[in-house]
Amino acid sequence: MLELLHSSHLIYNILIVVFSALITLLCIPSILHVARSRHLYDDVGHFRKQHDHGIPRLGGVAIFVSFTITTLLFSIIDKALPLSYVLISCIILFAMGLKDDLSGVNSSTKFLIQFVVALILVLLGDIRITSMYGVFGITLLPYLPSAALSVLLIMLIVNSFNLIDGIDGLAATTGIIVNGAFAFLFMYIRQYELAAISLAMVGAVIGFLKFNITPAKIFMGDTGALLIGLISAVMVVKFIEVTKIEHKNIPAISHAPALAIAILIGPVFDTLRVFVLRIVSGKSPFEADRNHVHHRILRLGLNHLQTTLCLSIINLLSIGMVFMFDGLSNSLLIVFILFISIITNWIITFSLRSKERERVALRNFFA
Repeated sequence: MLELLHSSHLIYNILIVVFSALITLLCIPSILHVARSRHLYDDVGHFRKQHDHGIPRLGGVAIFVSFTITTLLFSIIDKALPLSYVLISCIILFAMGLKDDLSGVNSSTKFLIQFVVALILVLLGDIRITSMYGVFGITLLPYLPSAALSVLLIMLIVNSFNLIDGIDGLAATTGIIVNGAFAFLFMYIRQYELAAISLAMVGAVIGFLKFNITPAKIFMGDTGALLIGLISAVMVVKFIEVTKIEHKNIPAISHAPALAIAILIGPVFDTLRVFVLRIVSGKSPFEADRNHVHHRILRLGLNHLQTTLCLSIINLLSIGMVFMFDGLSNSLLIVFILFISIITNWIITFSLRSKERERVALRNFFA
């Protein structure tokens, strides 16, 4: 059966996406019914919320169910990925996310559980980065620096998806782009078992996006955002690792670190940016605010859909740029990607200040 499926990879991959999307589409109406009957709505009074009416935030339950079922049914059991440790980590984050969506979890508990999950993946699952491809002069990493870097990277990506889940469709669209890009790259280098995991997530999120696009009927909540972040983190580590080994008759990707950063630049850059600004201001890096990129673009006058499309296009352009300038070294490409991100952020800041000056001028004129 597997040989038959592997002889037609395209059909196999399409089947994964369609099956996963269908499960989500079938689950969400029931979740909406339960949420409404039990009054399980989002906290509309919170200062970060962008909606004026209660919306259920249990969409992540459907994403988790769809991803887990599809992964177990379609994934190829292979040494490329310790699936048991990945699913254990998913279940732990799912339990914490569900608790947070229903009654709340403090930031220290979230941080501790994310740390435990990262340790499970790195120490038990051996999902870690062992080579830097010569980026900034660093090649092979000893075990301890490798494990520490991998734990920090996993936690950063998991949190980054949680933090961008602030407007309709953004986290879902970003999750589709990120995991879709990794799925394509894994298929390109013939890592079909890893591609299947990414595609299972793509399908689950596509099914959810139907109900989350403006006007949103349901949010994914921490349950969904943490799960998407976790799988994205696993995929980026595995991508960097599998591409460092050259195989005969398999296409090589020499700029894997730069490509991985380009794929994840949207959520990761925004997270690092707000963390730095909060620390500089003397605040906790985990203190919520409305200074994320999507909040700032909304203040420019764009709606949720326009903001999501704008950030998605920037993400896709970053990925395309790596392929366009693949003759450059990984270090130069990474610097270039960060430079473009900083310039984009500066343009948003300049536009916001210009808009504020115009508003003050108009107010003074009519005063």
